[in-house]
Amino acid sequence: MAGAILGSRLRRVPDGETGVRSAWISWQHAVLMGNPLLEPEPEASLSSRPRVRLRAGVTARELAFGPLGYAEAARGSHADFARVKREGVLPPRCRFQVSLPTPLAVQSFVVSDARSAVEPAYEARMLAEVNEIAAAVPSDQLAIQWDVAVEIGLWEGVWPTSFSDVKKGIIERLVRLADSVPADVELGYHLCYGDAGHKHFKEPADTSNLVEIANAISISVKRPINWIHLPVPRARHDDAYYAPLRNLQLHPETELYLGLVHLTDGAEGTRRRIAGAEQVVPGFGVATECGLGRRAPATIPALLRIHAEVAGPVA
Repeated sequence: MAGAILGSRLRRVPDGETGVRSAWISWQHAVLMGNPLLEPEPEASLSSRPRVRLRAGVTARELAFGPLGYAEAARGSHADFARVKREGVLPPRCRFQVSLPTPLAVQSFVVSDARSAVEPAYEARMLAEVNEIAAAVPSDQLAIQWDVAVEIGLWEGVWPTSFSDVKKGIIERLVRLADSVPADVELGYHLCYGDAGHKHFKEPADTSNLVEIANAISISVKRPINWIHLPVPRARHDDAYYAPLRNLQLHPETELYLGLVHLTDGAEGTRRRIAGAEQVVPGFGVATECGLGRRAPATIPALLRIHAEVAGPVA
């Protein structure tokens, strides 16, 4: 469907979050619960999703994770991608995009005093999954995107954190994730204010925090960053929202994508947001705020057609 509607406008096609993965990281709760070195907190009710903690006597050094499922899903999905590309449905330059949650995201499933033990072990396994994906998919066909949502909430002060320096801790983690992606594989970041019920966990006042994070990543990451995606709320086509984008300092090779395509006001509303952004940044790609997920399948063709109406072919 993406190939038929968007064709030469496509730079990358995401692996997607289907089936068990359709609610972003919720399926990873079962992965944590299935780890024999972890156990549910005893006070959890039967109706809630219990957080996990280390079992008695287990040390942080002992904790390790087996397969998380992301590499397995990517291998299966890439077989479909390769087939439709051979059939000419997708343009030659289009890459297979695998979108991965940052390891910090699953910390909401962990009791606070165990997070410092669980995060390194989970991160190590996630980076191993990146290596497995890179080994299975030709590097000139692969793009890895890190989905940065929990970090935005911490940066904005929406949720508490145990970091002594929140901003430094977040950037250090995002840089490590960049370093894990082979240099000949494309790398991108999706900065996100959430999409639960198509609502943000906090409405951004403007793009200033997004710009601060994007600039810090760009300064610190030594390998190429191929794209950074920033969300644009439906109601924001005013200069106040976009003005901080004047301070963006991206790598020369980094494409800026603005998530300003919204189904609910169609191409007309999308063009209003594009016009507002063009007063500040001369060129950018377009996307939705938070992917195509969590919608009725019947709505997807119309959503893709909005992209086709407002975007030109990839040079």
